[in-house]
Amino acid sequence: MNFQLALDRLTREQCFQLLRETESSVDWIEVGTGVIKEYGMAIVRDIKAAYPEKILVADMKTCDAGKHEAIQAFEAGADITTVMAFSADKTITETLKVAEQYGKRIMIDLLGVKEPERLSELQNLGVDLVSLHYGKDMQLEGEMKDDLFSLTEHLEGMEIAIAGGINKKSLADLLDKPLHTVIIGSAVTAAPDPGLAAKELKGVMNQHEINH
Repeated sequence: MNFQLALDRLTREQCFQLLRETESSVDWIEVGTGVIKEYGMAIVRDIKAAYPEKILVADMKTCDAGKHEAIQAFEAGADITTVMAFSADKTITETLKVAEQYGKRIMIDLLGVKEPERLSELQNLGVDLVSLHYGKDMQLEGEMKDDLFSLTEHLEGMEIAIAGGINKKSLADLLDKPLHTVIIGSAVTAAPDPGLAAKELKGVMNQHEINH
């Protein structure tokens, strides 16, 4: 199970400080939408240059101009870029085409998707990596709901990531779900000791894999 660290609502300096403290525990690095809006493609380039061995996710949240934005992300060094599931099919197929040309991947963000029919359509378009997303504003209403996982019954053969206010307690409840990647942000980035927090979270994942 991959541990994806989400760097969002942070300064450039905070991003690099957090990576120095957590790099030994983290598998994938996500440059969050807010960070990209603040610093542009430059920070994607700089993080990839500093951590070339890590999978780098640019959370572009593309919903239009798919070809252009996918090229932007991949040219800057991203290995994966995100596209919203509610985008037009044409937008999604264009980004998938670009990903194939670059030998990279598209992660489809399922934020707001409630209908299993959309998942079938995405599969038919060639999507193989999705993220279940319990949004920042939704988190204010409480913990992640189980109905989020009812969608996973329709994701045969897809790699599934999950994001949404995950911490050590909620992580334990997720480990038996059919997940490939767990996206964690503030449980690490806002922790008093981010390095220790990341190490403990990765330890929980590793221990589960040993036991299963």
